[in-house]
Amino acid sequence: MLERYFTRPDTVDRIRASWIGGPIERYIEWLTECHYSTRTIWHRVPVLFHFGQYAWEQGARTPDELPTFVGPFTELWVRDHGRNCTTSQALKQVAEDVRNPIQQMLRLAIPGYYGIGRKRKELEPLSNQAPGFFQYLKEERGLRETSIEHYRHYLRGFEAFLDKVALDSLSELSPPVLSAFITDYKGNLSKSSLTGLCSVLSVFLKYLHRERLTDKDLSGSIGSPKIYRHSDIPRSITWDEVRKMLDVVDCRTPLGKRDYAILLLFVTYGLRAREVAGLTLDDIDWKRDRLRIPERKAGHSTAYPLSSIVGEAIVDYLRHGRPQTSDRHVFFRVLAPPTPYTYSAVSGRVSHYLHKAGIRVHRAGSHTLRHTCVQRLVDSEFSLKSIGDYVGHRSASSTGIYTKVSIEALREVAMGDGEVIS
Repeated sequence: MLERYFTRPDTVDRIRASWIGGPIERYIEWLTECHYSTRTIWHRVPVLFHFGQYAWEQGARTPDELPTFVGPFTELWVRDHGRNCTTSQALKQVAEDVRNPIQQMLRLAIPGYYGIGRKRKELEPLSNQAPGFFQYLKEERGLRETSIEHYRHYLRGFEAFLDKVALDSLSELSPPVLSAFITDYKGNLSKSSLTGLCSVLSVFLKYLHRERLTDKDLSGSIGSPKIYRHSDIPRSITWDEVRKMLDVVDCRTPLGKRDYAILLLFVTYGLRAREVAGLTLDDIDWKRDRLRIPERKAGHSTAYPLSSIVGEAIVDYLRHGRPQTSDRHVFFRVLAPPTPYTYSAVSGRVSHYLHKAGIRVHRAGSHTLRHTCVQRLVDSEFSLKSIGDYVGHRSASSTGIYTKVSIEALREVAMGDGEVIS
């Protein structure tokens, strides 16, 4: 494998002569399997080689001893190679560029090794103090995985806050601590997101009291914000703005081909980010021109006619942008390793193109285009029932908010009918 990337025999001999030559070569094989570029491999191998030399000089003799030297070597590397960095962010990037390949190699070489920032994330939040909570959500409450992921998200933030205030035991929780967390965490959360946070905390606190992990049921101290139905206007954009957004996508690149297909799926079918990220090759019926969206939020599946424009964009991506992989998901990361695109990344791409096109919208994201699709159907005078079924709403009341404001009608009222009142 080394000969594939290094043509000079003396370079190959030097790498293999290193006392960690075996782990380095296995790491190169892994990078190749994950479709990392040749340039990336050329950049990372010298880092690993110098790390091996440094660890040997410091007394390391077995791979199991290597983790001890990751931190000191990273600091030394940053001092030598970060002299021209003018910001703390640039220095942080230099540190990550050297630390990440070392930790990846050590994960392959040392069973059970995680490295900085990995092991904690792979555990369920607060699992050391409330180990049965997520099992409770799944088995007793019957929550789906997508709902449980919201609990993970908010409880990771809660766990980080407890670490920050040095509160080591959940039995020490109190209303002031909970209030401080919500105040610290809410930031730019919308009212609905803040309601979700409070709901998660309330369920968690009730579980702690049920399991006698806290003396009192503190769920009553969590007050959710008042949300009034139809109090907000959906954050949609005009169809001209949709065209403007699509025009800034560079469809000559694999990334652009993927993103263009994703954007068209949103504006054509009003899909959710999770539904786009979860699409597989099996969901597209090319013979019948059908697009199937399984396991929607409302608990059913939907089959759409496959638009020719959407179909052509997907085909272009599959032929010229999608990596070669046995995974059946449609959309993948462009950078190695080629893993399926996550729903948060999908939503982030929508926000990116809205900002790039200069379109200002509150909390830009995938739901902006979903709202746009629904609003266009409302303006075309489809029935609320038809629209709700089309986009997978649970009830007609979810669709009703789009009838709250008729922009064209308000515009006519504002302009008047030309009469002058004397």
